[in-house]
Amino acid sequence: MSEAADWLRFATEDLQVAEWALSSRIYNQVCFHAQQCVEKALKAWLIHHHLVSPRAHQMSALLGVAPRPLPFSAEVEEGVVGLDRFYIPTRYPDALPGMLPEGLPSAADADEALTLARQVFTAVSESIERSQA
Repeated sequence: MSEAADWLRFATEDLQVAEWALSSRIYNQVCFHAQQCVEKALKAWLIHHHLVSPRAHQMSALLGVAPRPLPFSAEVEEGVVGLDRFYIPTRYPDALPGMLPEGLPSAADADEALTLARQVFTAVSESIERSQA
């Protein structure tokens, strides 16, 4: 199994956890695991293109070094950058006050984050799979 496939396997697990958290209405965890899924999918994309994956968690940093064209739309890319707002505040209770102006992520935030994670994961996975066929 390739290193990119390893990253995609972990991204799959984050996507599954996000799906479970949504069904349990734990919206902060949906947002966190959706962000993690996208981060790992982007790192798989970088590795697939023989680039060193930076030790960064910010979507803007990963997208900044990602080879173009990306396998998803500019609109999805714009949404992906917005996932950064969930990385810290959804993980630590003392980070929540003031980190997200509206407080804990809402059901709408969770739906948006999970939709983006599904889109990025599917696009990256299918693009890598097609290039290996």
